[in-house]
Amino acid sequence: MRLSDAIEQFIKTMMMEDAPQIELKRNELAEYFRCAPSQINYVLATRFTPEHGYVIESRRGGGGYIRIFRIEHDSSRQLLYTLHERIGDSIDEHAAANLIQQLYEREIATRSEALLMQSAISAQALSLPIPAEMKNTLRAKILKSMLMQIACKDQHSSKEGQHALR
Repeated sequence: MRLSDAIEQFIKTMMMEDAPQIELKRNELAEYFRCAPSQINYVLATRFTPEHGYVIESRRGGGGYIRIFRIEHDSSRQLLYTLHERIGDSIDEHAAANLIQQLYEREIATRSEALLMQSAISAQALSLPIPAEMKNTLRAKILKSMLMQIACKDQHSSKEGQHALR
């Protein structure tokens, strides 16, 4: 396992044990993993982003800290608002895949739903002779449409859902 993967897993394990937020000291974490503080910064900057479902707050200096918050979704309405804000009018394949992974990890989307969403927004599915910007716009529209269905799935009975497919 690579060092960055180990650091990520360590932080995620701490978050599961405690609460949806933790406070860390960058230097102490670097000491624990016997690495430079910049390695901790790298992991935080690449793996604990809003696209991955996290917000980071930090304060530098002697009493400095890093707080990592897991973005919580209390309702379908809040989920939709957050996702629309994060997706915007355009999203690249990597950011969309991260968002889908986050939905699966939080059990908002089932494995089957996540795989279908991933397939629908993939480069292969959008292999059209159009500019990348247009593909990202199309990807955002497809993803938003699928997310609306997922957000609504708990509000409708499975019988109504089956009827809608006929």
